[in-house]
Amino acid sequence: MDDLERYIKKRKDESPDFAKTFEQGYEQFRIGELLRQARKRAGLTQEDLAEKLHTKKSAVSRIENHSEDIRLSTLSHYAEALGKKLTVVIQ
Repeated sequence: MDDLERYIKKRKDESPDFAKTFEQGYEQFRIGELLRQARKRAGLTQEDLAEKLHTKKSAVSRIENHSEDIRLSTLSHYAEALGKKLTVVIQ
């Protein structure tokens, strides 16, 4: 465990509110990062993807960087533009 992981664990142990908001924030970050990685694996820039989605580069950036309230329909269109299919799993 590195210093950052120890710090996060300590803060979570000390504050249930921090633990809850940290986990929510991490999941939102993770979704955006998964989208970014999928776009890059498809060999597309944000501008390329924006063109496929008939939108602006700034909209793609917003999806990837602020995915806290993203609609399933938006995720589905994003996936389709990458030649992928969106699958939702509840665990």
